[in-house]
Amino acid sequence: MRFKFQVTVAAAVLPFAAGLCLADEGMWLLNAFPKEAVEKKYHFQVTDQFLDHLRLSAVRFNNGGTGSFVSPDGLLFTNHHVGADCIQKISSGQNDYIKNGFVAKTLADERSCPDLEVNVLLKIEDVTAKVTAGVTPRTPAAEANAKKKAAMSALEKACNASTGNRCDVVTLYSGGLYHLYQYRKYTDIRLVMAPEFGIAFFGGDQENFTYPRYNLDITFFRAYENGKPVHVDQYFKWAKTGVKEGDLTFVPGNPGSTGRLATVTELEFSASTSYPLVQRRLASLISALEQYMAKGPEQKRIAGENLFGNQNSYKAYTGFLTGLRDRTLMDRKRMEEKELKAAIAKDPARAEEFSRFWDELATTYQNYKGFYAPYWLLERGATRGSELLEIARDIVRYAEEKPKPDSQRLREYTDAGLPSLEQAMYSEAPIYPAMEEVAIENYFSFLVKELGESNPVVKAILDGKTPADAAKYYVQSSKLPMIAERKRLAASLDEVRKSRDGMIRLALILDKPARELRKRYEDQVESVVNRASGRIAQARFAAFGGSEYPDATFTMRLAYGDVRGYRDEAGRQIPYATDFAGFFAKGSQQEPFIIPPAWVKAKPALDLKTHFDFVTTNDTHGGNSGSATLNTKGEIVGILFDGNIESLPNRFVYTDERSRSVHVCSEAIAEALSKVYKADRLLRELGIEITKLTP
Repeated sequence: MRFKFQVTVAAAVLPFAAGLCLADEGMWLLNAFPKEAVEKKYHFQVTDQFLDHLRLSAVRFNNGGTGSFVSPDGLLFTNHHVGADCIQKISSGQNDYIKNGFVAKTLADERSCPDLEVNVLLKIEDVTAKVTAGVTPRTPAAEANAKKKAAMSALEKACNASTGNRCDVVTLYSGGLYHLYQYRKYTDIRLVMAPEFGIAFFGGDQENFTYPRYNLDITFFRAYENGKPVHVDQYFKWAKTGVKEGDLTFVPGNPGSTGRLATVTELEFSASTSYPLVQRRLASLISALEQYMAKGPEQKRIAGENLFGNQNSYKAYTGFLTGLRDRTLMDRKRMEEKELKAAIAKDPARAEEFSRFWDELATTYQNYKGFYAPYWLLERGATRGSELLEIARDIVRYAEEKPKPDSQRLREYTDAGLPSLEQAMYSEAPIYPAMEEVAIENYFSFLVKELGESNPVVKAILDGKTPADAAKYYVQSSKLPMIAERKRLAASLDEVRKSRDGMIRLALILDKPARELRKRYEDQVESVVNRASGRIAQARFAAFGGSEYPDATFTMRLAYGDVRGYRDEAGRQIPYATDFAGFFAKGSQQEPFIIPPAWVKAKPALDLKTHFDFVTTNDTHGGNSGSATLNTKGEIVGILFDGNIESLPNRFVYTDERSRSVHVCSEAIAEALSKVYKADRLLRELGIEITKLTP
């Protein structure tokens, strides 16, 4: 279908020579799915009923992943690495569920997660006209940006008040389209089953973003309401058979941000400025956490999830940068842009209307280079690795923003989002002061390195101390680990301002310059980029026509593709699936290839021909983790947990020559639940009869 937009009318099209998509490319909106393309290639008809079933059965996890309902009694299915934050928080030195796994034998044994939320997408409404009302091409960019944000906040507030649902206005095509998404929200989420970290992440960081793989990256939760399991009418059933090469599969999920519609100027900025800084910060924090974990088993347990998340991000950014530094990829993007400009130039009126926006972007990103580092370090990336600093910042901003009219608040503190924010802010998850000191000391040291000791903010933070001494002071003089103290401070801006709490003082030191930098970004960069990129998206549509998908926004999309092996760079044929025999052959006595004891014990009972992991051509990205992999009946044949290293440049350009999405096989899960974990209650609920499952 073609979208018709108002004000900044746009339907973005990747500018290939003929305006066409490649192979199985696409993170598609459910209300704009290419049914005809799927039917033409795979001879399968996607119906509206099929799409509605996927929308209502899949869920979004608020910590950055996807999941699915898999029984009428609220049973949820996702990745271990999506659920690991909860698993870590409910673990202890005596009950290390990350290391040893967890299986609830009864409903009463299911363990509550302190701050986990899942969302079910109920409704999508086009609100473009409402968001852009009063904005014209002559409206200054900063003013237009502010008006749109105020309108978005008002729409979300009204929707929440009238329905009680979570309501988010989603920006698509760089502001060419705005959709209002209504979600049913569940906040009482309990752990049902999780395997050992050693099998969920077998191969460790060195095999992350690789294939072949042997990972059981799964976790089961349950959603509750009023103390009882929720009943749902829409859920995915378990397939009776697994996949074979060539099978069509569907992956509904919430992919994170992509840059496929980005201009060459934007990509060059990422390659030269933003991504290298983020990568340096991640490397520095990883090193600090590894040193802390080396002190003993308890430190290793405490910091394990923090380390995993940052290692995962570091490796992802490494792949992104590899793509941006690849001459072939960038030449392709330059050629696409050149073709678009040439097409526009054929019409003098269109050329005059659109051509100036590339110049605007070039000027804007040159300006952005001058303050990107302090903006990212003090605002966007300030709390990375530190739960305590994130809580402190939320309290400071909550106390200041809540008394304001909704339209004047920072977007993340509007009324529609406050319940979710409060759940996180008052979470009963444990705080580990020693790890907090390590993370905050590393942050301070990185600020010194990147901004310099003479930077006014750095000087104010350190106040004559070393980074280590300053971090120790802020953490040890804080009472924020106590939830009652968080609530007391959040209720009064005066109490926040006069507080002597160390972490609150730190958050206050950061807040003023961070807000100033954020305002500068929103007025000088975001507003111009949204306007220019939206108009360039319109130019693509005017020049090439066609039906295309917007860049990912951590909202519901649907990808399709077939089960398919590939040849690696060396020309070796990589099979579409691995098996249990290969897993046991790869095991050793050294981390990260140690086979968990329960698997060693169960080996004689296991069918070693059982498929373990497999790959498909589905177009997925970060945020898709935990997405159910479905057959044409809408049944589970696997769960997506990764992509291979060749897939990372797909953030900018999709190819299916070697890039693959990586999934756990449904039959591997069933075999493990039955013979390794003896999870009979879970098997019965899933409707799995292990003897009837075939590879």
